[in-house]
Amino acid sequence: MNTVVDIQGLSKSFGSHEVLKDINFSVNKGEVVTIIGSSGSGKSTLLRCVNLLEKPSGGQIIYNGENILDDKHNVHQYRKNLGMVFQSFNLFNNHNVLGNCVVGQIKVLKRSKEEAEKIAKKYLRVVGMEAYVEAKPRQLSGGQKQRVAIARALSMEPDVMLFDEPTSALDPEMVGEVLKVMKELAGTGLTMLIVTHEMEFAREVSDRVVFMDKGVIAEEGTPEQLFNNPKMERTKAFLQRTRN
Repeated sequence: MNTVVDIQGLSKSFGSHEVLKDINFSVNKGEVVTIIGSSGSGKSTLLRCVNLLEKPSGGQIIYNGENILDDKHNVHQYRKNLGMVFQSFNLFNNHNVLGNCVVGQIKVLKRSKEEAEKIAKKYLRVVGMEAYVEAKPRQLSGGQKQRVAIARALSMEPDVMLFDEPTSALDPEMVGEVLKVMKELAGTGLTMLIVTHEMEFAREVSDRVVFMDKGVIAEEGTPEQLFNNPKMERTKAFLQRTRN
């Protein structure tokens, strides 16, 4: 297996509050891994630690065979290889749709404007937003904004795409359009690590599902194992609650 990111013994505390405890798991190339669990279980914190928006308190993050938490590592260099899609879109309001997908490529990857625009248009087409290149974020619905945010992250052509509850800020009727795009991406061999509360989606797209509870990985397995035959009582209890 070609492992892209390997998390070993990861922990994170805020003051005396330990949010993540001894987290061990990896994401392999081309794999879609979803992280599920109730609010406060540490899912989003784990994702933010993976791309170093939060600095882990302990453990290792191995990327391309090296621990990127070593002081000698260039965080910016590492982050270039991770695409991040947030709950709240985080689009630049002063840029139009195309500009949002171009600015990072030019600044961070040093691509020319022509090349950046060509790549941006390609990914806007993938998410069904090519007709909106001139629109400003304020003119878009929540679902459209999130699709632009996905195109922006894809335009950086990262090794891994991280999604932090990408549908949780959306109105119910917009959730489907974003999940549809993500399903299509999952089918292309893109490496994806997704925190989600959409159980049906997790069941359909995942190669592996990780269930977190109170800051630890309680159980992980294929969707078949985890949803149909969970071993742990707390996994069963969580899935029971989400079905009600």
